Amino acid sequence: MRWLAAVEHLRSRREAGVLVTLTTVRGHAPRAAGAKMVVAADATWDTVGGGNLEALAVERARAMLSEGASVPETFTTTLSDRVPSRHGVQCCGGEVGVLLEPLPVVPSVAIFGMGHVGHELARILARHDLDLHLVDTRPSALTEQALAPLADADARVHPHAIPVLPELVLSELPAGTHVLVMTHDHAEDAAVVDAALRTEGLGTVGLIGSGAKWARLRRRLLDNGLGDEDVARVVTPIGLPGLVGKEPAVIAVSVAADLLTRFGAAVGGDALRGADRRA
Repeated sequence: MRWLAAVEHLRSRREAGVLVTLTTVRGHAPRAAGAKMVVAADATWDTVGGGNLEALAVERARAMLSEGASVPETFTTTLSDRVPSRHGVQCCGGEVGVLLEPLPVVPSVAIFGMGHVGHELARILARHDLDLHLVDTRPSALTEQALAPLADADARVHPHAIPVLPELVLSELPAGTHVLVMTHDHAEDAAVVDAALRTEGLGTVGLIGSGAKWARLRRRLLDNGLGDEDVARVVTPIGLPGLVGKEPAVIAVSVAADLLTRFGAAVGGDALRGADRRA
């Protein structure tokens, strides 16, 4: 598999990797500047020239994966029998510069309820590299026409048109998915929140609505056997507290801004990786 296909392979499987590129070549080297390979925790694809050079690149790339590095790194090595090497002699005589770029696992967000707020939020989040799951029980909510504004999305959009029991989608979501509950039906909201709190491996669970709505739902969740610690995982209201307004676009901007801030904070502000807080 060539390097570009390998990048797509890891992205589709939601596995982290590192893209290795020869940025400079002085003198003789096995590959020219621009050669690339991809390194994962247990596999590599393509090549930057083999030997000590490639072994060093793979070694450092896997250290970056182990450390959860999010910032690119570089190193320079000389291909000479006069230079100490850890992985055999490579005496081409040149010197190469190597760039290692993390390929992180992108965030995953699930919006349950593609009403006015849901569609506005999806339009914003779709402009970012993440997995976006859209769930609704109404046939008209996820038609090709309804999703036309997302046609040029940078996100991977996954519609889930399910006529009944939308909570069944929860078991299909990637680990760490952040769930936003904003359906057209408060009973449906309650079922999704209850199931989300019982589904292992999810991220945060955010619920749209008033304090009165949450008070009633909280009592229902406790009556259904969930504990106080379980219920405390629900974040409501969702969005930035300082951004007020009830218009769907305002709510969507508030929720998206909060999510993106948290995603960036998880990796030092450099990339989207994971989230926390109100969504």
